[in-house]
Amino acid sequence: MRYVAPAREVVDPRLLERLPLAAWREYAMLLEGHAWPSSIDLNACLPDSAKTRFVTQNHMLLADGLHYEQRIAERGQIATRERNWHDLFNALIWLRYPAIKQALNAQQVTEIARMGPKVRSRPQCALTHFDEAGVVVSVRDPALLALWDTHDWYGLFWHRRQAWLDGSIGVEVIGHALLEHALTPDKLLVGKALVVQVAPEDDAVAMCATAIADGRLLRDPLELRPLPLSGIPGWHVDNDDEGFHRHTACYQPLRAGRRYPLPLVKNVS
Repeated sequence: MRYVAPAREVVDPRLLERLPLAAWREYAMLLEGHAWPSSIDLNACLPDSAKTRFVTQNHMLLADGLHYEQRIAERGQIATRERNWHDLFNALIWLRYPAIKQALNAQQVTEIARMGPKVRSRPQCALTHFDEAGVVVSVRDPALLALWDTHDWYGLFWHRRQAWLDGSIGVEVIGHALLEHALTPDKLLVGKALVVQVAPEDDAVAMCATAIADGRLLRDPLELRPLPLSGIPGWHVDNDDEGFHRHTACYQPLRAGRRYPLPLVKNVS
């Protein structure tokens, strides 16, 4: 069933104080209040060096016949629907993580040139899944991956709950659909994760952006690991109760034969 976001005027402002939306407080002026930001407002948040600009999606814009991704690559125009949560959150991702969005766009355009605009390749599916629901997970303790590999959600989110608070594992949301879905308070969020094994000084998102741009990541949807984000402390109102981690519907068992790729690691050569 297609998700329908709540109207802006009925969104509880307290949701913006709870993860994952609380991590985007720097853009509160775009998210709060009844007035929707315009493309002009969004562009005012871009640095002068930005290679892209937000443009209002209308019939005149679409008359150019370009694919959405081609318009970004060729003209630097990000088509953005007015009064639309999905596109507003997409804009926020562009504002915070331009390198990873540029890498996704470049790979999409390469695949469109190879496949044509009406056929989707497996790399395109992987790129789209990550663009909509992706998270970058940085892991400093490999023992956490062993729990994740077997879908031991109780172990990962309850037994090792402190790891999510002390920096042993961390999450950056890249998928704008995840942020949109967070507008529904009780919705169980599940991300599609790329995993990076990091040292404290590493930038996991930058490492992923480089690997995507180089064609080393997101060649197949099976590279992406499911991660029930609602299990992370502070991401769901009920997850401070041990019972949540034994019975919640988003904690699915590992499919027979499913194996996950090794995490991305820093190239020291």
